[in-house]
Amino acid sequence: MQAAVVPAANSSWQIKDVPQPEPGPNQVLVKMHASGICYTDVHQTLGRLPGPFPRILGHEPVGEIVAVASDVTTRKVGDRVGTAWIQSTCGRCEWCQRGRKMFCPYMKATGVDAQGGHAEYMPMNADATYLIPDEVSYEEAAPIFCAGYTVYSGLRWADPQPHERVAVLGIGGLGHLAVQYAKAAGFETIAVSHSPDKDKLIRDLGADEIVRDGKGLAAAGGADVILSTSNSTKAMVDSIQGLRPDGRLVTMGADAEPLSVSLIDLISKRIRVIGSQQNGPEYLYEALDFVAQGKVKTIVETYALAEAAKAYDRVAGGKARFRAVLTM
Repeated sequence: MQAAVVPAANSSWQIKDVPQPEPGPNQVLVKMHASGICYTDVHQTLGRLPGPFPRILGHEPVGEIVAVASDVTTRKVGDRVGTAWIQSTCGRCEWCQRGRKMFCPYMKATGVDAQGGHAEYMPMNADATYLIPDEVSYEEAAPIFCAGYTVYSGLRWADPQPHERVAVLGIGGLGHLAVQYAKAAGFETIAVSHSPDKDKLIRDLGADEIVRDGKGLAAAGGADVILSTSNSTKAMVDSIQGLRPDGRLVTMGADAEPLSVSLIDLISKRIRVIGSQQNGPEYLYEALDFVAQGKVKTIVETYALAEAAKAYDRVAGGKARFRAVLTM
């Protein structure tokens, strides 16, 4: 089969012929139809995250099951499935038993410890697959398995209450989905965007209001929850001045710079800073269901697998609007 292979850290993606995998115990073999490129793929390519080389990346993989191991009973040939970041865990540690698999010290991650989706075929652990609603195309579904899952999970983890206001910081690959999920969930939604050229699109996504920074957010009445999809620590710190008392800043973007928060704000306004990732499988189910209902739409650029290097360069250079998806 053909696959986009990263031979070594800081190297270019290459299309290579590699052996086609076979499903092992508790696995299914998926003929890939689409695989989203996440900015995490950039961090991995540059060697900023641990993992062996050469490697096949891709943790937004979706396709059709073409073979199942003899011990698999929950999936069948022909199922439309995808898998997310967690491919397998030990099942025995405290965190697995608590149902918080993301903290398992023996977790194997898709595209890190296990082959990713930037290939014609991919083995997936059967119990790590999720059925894709019939109403959702493969190209639409792929980004939901990381970007959509991440932002919707952050929204749910912040636990916004009726009449609370939600702001989204950074309207990019994650943020354009976060605006739609917040609005679909019934919340007044404010976009914090430094790019006036995106204003019309942001309105079309459902934002009730657009502001440029934390000061503007405060002037607009503030927000009870800020979903930070930005990779800029400076922008995150600036946005805090727009948090209402008991407000929550949910961080989902990553930056090398530390996040500094005023103790006065922490104490007097009783605000919280919440780290978030993909917090539970029920949130992925709900994220896909919103897409199936037509309430959330992914905006993607599609590229053939042979164009993987070009697609990667678009993502690495911040030029993709809003998600890049490889199609097979």
